[in-house]
Amino acid sequence: MRHLLTTKDVSRDAAIGLLDVAEDMAATQRREVKKLPTLRGKTVVNLFFEDSTRTRISFEAAAKRLSADVINFSAKGSSVSKGESLKDTAQTLEAMGADAVVIRHSSSGAPRTLASSGWISAGVMNAGDGMHEHPTQALLDAFTLRARTHGAATRGRGLDGLHIAIVGDILHSRVVRSNVWLLTTLGATVTIVAPPTLVPVDVSAWPVTVSYDLDEVLKTRPDAVMLLRIQTERMHDAFFPNSREYTRRWGLDDERFATLPKSTIVMHPGPMNRGLEISSSAADSAQSTVREQVTNGVSVRMAALYLLLSGEREEIQ
Repeated sequence: MRHLLTTKDVSRDAAIGLLDVAEDMAATQRREVKKLPTLRGKTVVNLFFEDSTRTRISFEAAAKRLSADVINFSAKGSSVSKGESLKDTAQTLEAMGADAVVIRHSSSGAPRTLASSGWISAGVMNAGDGMHEHPTQALLDAFTLRARTHGAATRGRGLDGLHIAIVGDILHSRVVRSNVWLLTTLGATVTIVAPPTLVPVDVSAWPVTVSYDLDEVLKTRPDAVMLLRIQTERMHDAFFPNSREYTRRWGLDDERFATLPKSTIVMHPGPMNRGLEISSSAADSAQSTVREQVTNGVSVRMAALYLLLSGEREEIQ
């Protein structure tokens, strides 16, 4: 694997292969000694131009558990805040001998620019770019769904036959853009649910069904309901009247949660706005995978870094 920039062009075999490697990584994390010598001598740079806690810590933990050297780069307080360009930053990392760069950027396409520019020879992993994609989040979501659905018999299996409803701020979400492609590649059917103002203008190319009525979708008894965070930091207009109205129409409140079958999986990529898109009882229930997703994120990112730095150099872009 040369780069991991998007899930759109990832084949089913490649996706299942990565998830199977993540199974092996997860098994090592249940041991007393969690560290592996796999990437000893390699340098991984976390290049974060945008604030993040979960994703950065998850990548850092993944790299360290594979014995890689980790450099955390934050745009705040760096030369970027003084006007340094992405090119100059990349060339600095190249001079330092970075083997992999995990980049999170507010501009869509920044990871692909870095990967294709020739400024750097390191493998590039997209940790979220603008309103484009967040591939490792989709992979950990798929890993979690696969584990909940198939139990111990997950190896080599996809998500065939599952119906997944993704609810919330579709317009601003990079998580949904990665999930839509990956989940359908793995055999699931996806329905997106949101206020009309929070659905992109044209989703005709997306392999999804669009609904504006959460109650109608829940009546179909989906296998999983994935709630998305309302991204107020990206909203410069009033996309719905107020938070109370949003919760009444599109939130997984206690009443809606009570109607779900006990087998329905409740997911959220975090951080959660409790009481807005999801109630506390739903978030803390046995059906919720919120904490599992965080745990699985380390295993999936370990697998991705392993394939990027020591696996076969097959390009996934």
